Parts: sequence; structure tokens; C-alpha cells
Amino acid sequence: MTSSLPDIAALYAAFDAPVVPFDCGALCAPNNPRGVPFCCDLHWAVPAVFHHEWDYLRHHTDLWHEWTPAESGITADDAVELHEDTPDHMRLLACQGAPHCQRSYRALSCRQFPFNPYLTSEMDFIGLAYEERFEADCWVLQHLDQVSDDYIRQFTALFDRLLADWPAEQTSYYLASQEMREEYEEDNKPITLLHREGGIVYIDPSTEEIISLD
Repeated sequence: MTSSLPDIAALYAAFDAPVVPFDCGALCAPNNPRGVPFCCDLHWAVPAVFHHEWDYLRHHTDLWHEWTPAESGITADDAVELHEDTPDHMRLLACQGAPHCQRSYRALSCRQFPFNPYLTSEMDFIGLAYEERFEADCWVLQHLDQVSDDYIRQFTALFDRLLADWPAEQTSYYLASQEMREEYEEDNKPITLLHREGGIVYIDPSTEEIISLD
């Protein structure tokens, strides 16, 4: 990372738009046996934050604490694997749960969920991708046309900055995008993206050709 770390409060203020203009968690929570939105369920996903983001959060709110494997009901071996998969510049946290959410102190990973920036092999950030394993349960991923323009604009502006300023962040998402192309090519299917300029597009994982669905 660069020596000049961005102001977390400023990032939070600039990336505060909801994914959709209503409470999508109320739509998926009834389908979760634990009765909470899937994105707020530690058995489904564990939030990762930047180290200096954790410093900011722990000095401004009691919402967050360092995650423990017991909170996700996983084995010690699975916990080791999860930590190994977490980038070195990030750490795993847990919050007090959806009923106690303090929206102004949501982590960046909560705000971006369920999306990640997608980078081409030329390192161009062209849109918002997602992990296919979340598609069956996440209402948003089943209704991509409902994602707000404000959210896409704020998401894009945030990651334009982070990817330019933090080499480790750029490398992390570049490798994730590369792995996604390899997996989808092996499965012989296109990658679905929300393009940064708007619209849903398909990416051919072998040629990286963009095909608009609009």
C-alpha cells in the first residue's frame, strides 16, 4: 500500500448509497433458516476490513469485534483456510448482527457486498462482478436490473481510487478476476457483470469480449 492511507470517514460518506432503493434483506431473510439476511450471516460470509479501517471502527463504535471461528460454526482447519484466503492487508471482523446495525459504521466490505471490482487482463476495471456461490440465495443477484445507478456510480468511484492508490488491493482483485475467468472458461459459460457505465453484460472468459444484454 501507499504510505498515504485514505480517510475512512470520507470513504464511508462517499459510498453510502444502498444497493437497491429498498430493504432487500427483508426479502431474503425469510429464506434463511437463521432468519437474518444472508449478507449479515457469518455462516454465509465473514466481513474483511483494512487494518486501518479496523482502527477507525474500534475507536468510533462498539458495533464490531474480531471474528472467531465459533461465530461461523466452522472447524479449526476451515478457519485456517479462511485466514489464508484473506489478503495480508485485511482482517476478519464480526458485528453485533443485523438488528443492531449502525449503517454509518458499516464496513466497506458490507457496502460493496455482494459485488467485487472486475479487472481485465489489461488491468482495466470495467464493472462489478460477484461470486456465483451467492447467486442462489441473494435477492440482489437474482434481480441485477434493480441495482441503483447511484450505487454503481459510488462503487466505481471508490474502487477507481483504491485500485489506483493501493497496489495490494489492485493485485488482489486482479488475481481474483483472473481466477474467475479460468473457472468460467473451464465451465464454458460467460461471466455476468454490471458494467461501470451501466447495463448488464456478459464477458467471454476466453476472449474477454463484452456482449451487452440490454
